Order: sequence, then structure tokens, then C-alpha cells
Amino acid sequence: MKTNTQVAELLVSYSCNMNSEQKISNSTDIYNIIMNLWNLNTIQIQEEVKVIFLNDALMVLGFYSLSKGGISSSIVDIRLVLSVALKAIATGIILVHNHPTGNLKPSKADLDITKKLKSACDVMGINLLDHLIISKEDYFSFADEGLL
Repeated sequence: MKTNTQVAELLVSYSCNMNSEQKISNSTDIYNIIMNLWNLNTIQIQEEVKVIFLNDALMVLGFYSLSKGGISSSIVDIRLVLSVALKAIATGIILVHNHPTGNLKPSKADLDITKKLKSACDVMGINLLDHLIISKEDYFSFADEGLL
């Protein structure tokens, strides 16, 4: 007896409402782009995580709001990051999250998730180009600090 099993298709979407001509050349470009996407009314209240997707020419394909957390943490699900990156046919990603306190120093959890995401990206042939921690006034770049 044959059974026909159907698997529901997972709908994952990302936003592509950015100017498709935007190219990322450095961490300042990332910060300027992401600050236009961030709700500045909540940046000092609630931690959020967003992902920027890029092609081989470092042109922005779109972005994905991954999670919203509490005052001091938010969840980064690596499988979800990679699933959206694959759907977007991205060859590069940039992880960005805010620290509501304004302290830009990476926590142990920030360092750990960056290492895990980089490893997973390497397996999938996707470049983790940077991880920015942002505040309303400034940012910390893992790439600039040699932490990638």
C-alpha cells in the first residue's frame, strides 16, 4: 500500500524595498543603510536582529527582520538566517543587531553566535561579511575588528 505524503511549503519572505543600486563597500555603508531601516523610537528600548543579503558584487538584494527580543537579548536562529539567504540566492550576508544600552562591546553570546553563523555560512558557500552591533550614535564592526 502506497501512501502519499505531502509536505507543506514554508513561506519565507524578505523585503527588497531598498534601492537595488546600493553597494556595500565598508562598515559605514552598512550602518547608514541599516539606520534607514531601523525604528529609531525603539532602538534604545528593545533589541532587534536584522540581516542584509548581498550578491557577489556586494549589491544589496534585500533585508530580513529576524527577531525582536527584550531589553538585553534577541534570538538568532541560524537555520532561519540561512534559509532566507538561500531563498534570496544571496552569496553574502551581514548580521546586524542593536544594544539598547548603547554599549557596543560584543557580549560572549554575540561572539559565540557570530562564530556559529560563520561556520554554518562556510558550509553553505555563503560569506558572512560582517556583524554589526549598533546604537543610535555609533556601531561596532566584527569585520573591522578582525573578529570574522
